[in-house]
Amino acid sequence: MKRILLMVLRNLWFVPYGWFKLCYTAAHVEKYTEEERYQVLKMIDRRANIGGRITIDAYGVENIPEQDGFMFFPNHQGLYDVLAIVEACTHPFSVVAKKEVENVPFLKQVFKIMKAFMIDREDVRQAMKTITSVTKEVVSGRNYLIFPEGTRSKNGNNVGSFKGGSFKAATKAKCPIIPVALVDSFKPFDTNSTRPVTVHFLKPMLYEDYKDMKTVEIAAAVEQQIQETINKNLTKEKVEEKC
Repeated sequence: MKRILLMVLRNLWFVPYGWFKLCYTAAHVEKYTEEERYQVLKMIDRRANIGGRITIDAYGVENIPEQDGFMFFPNHQGLYDVLAIVEACTHPFSVVAKKEVENVPFLKQVFKIMKAFMIDREDVRQAMKTITSVTKEVVSGRNYLIFPEGTRSKNGNNVGSFKGGSFKAATKAKCPIIPVALVDSFKPFDTNSTRPVTVHFLKPMLYEDYKDMKTVEIAAAVEQQIQETINKNLTKEKVEEKC
């Protein structure tokens, strides 16, 4: 809460314009291209990060495919995760988010601008329809993000169990799977830390790499890559602190 207040207070001159722009774009998504809508989000996100004194360090941006039609699979640490990736990523993308956050102020407008899909984890039929819809959108050239843990990890930089079902849309679309390792993404909203949030875009898993794997095997492989990347990053930080 303190961080959110800081974001607002240090952007008092910008808040009225930013909120109007966000709400107007969310209410008139068909008037803008996806790139234009994404630039609106990046502008507001950037101002919020400056106000909140949040630094984003991005690594592996070169691993993001030039051709659209791929899916990001990051670990999930909290409400700030998507905002961190938006600042780090140059390509527009949408998200599949849990229904419980559908009406959270600000996030509600962000999801509308992204044309995001909201998934009801208790409704299997609705979840399957969402997977089918996302598959079609990825095949058509849109990029998507899904948190394979299903919910945020409450153990900081310790990754939770990745669900195989989260990868069904990617396997059906036969698209590149890009693991994304978020480090300290829980800190902006959960602590008063000013340490940078780091976003690592790992090497994509192409369809040829995973076509013979079950979704649970893909989930385990992506989970392992992300946790190993996080551990290496934390070890590096400790070494730098000692120096």
